[in-house]
Amino acid sequence: MPSTKEYLDFVLEQLSDLEDVSYRAMMGEYVLYCGGKVIGGVYDDRFLLKIAPSALRILDEEGRAPQFDLPYPGAKEQLVADVDDRALCCRLVRAVADELPARKKKRG
Repeated sequence: MPSTKEYLDFVLEQLSDLEDVSYRAMMGEYVLYCGGKVIGGVYDDRFLLKIAPSALRILDEEGRAPQFDLPYPGAKEQLVADVDDRALCCRLVRAVADELPARKKKRG
């Protein structure tokens, strides 16, 4: 089931404290970027993040058990983000983005 634009808008509103969040529609779902890096996406009206040790540490510090799910069959498992907790969600996104390597420039 494709994600709704309304759910994407809700996620983006929750992340509005972060200045560099953007998205791209892709096959009925939405890939999310932070600082130009792919940090996760909205899949079947769920906000999933790439798994990063720093994000897992934040959840541990908050006393929350991480939850994982697949964005689609055959994909790598990702971290389910609690979009109802705006501050925590922003911290997790920033942690994942900061930990990911810089995007490689395309040759051309």
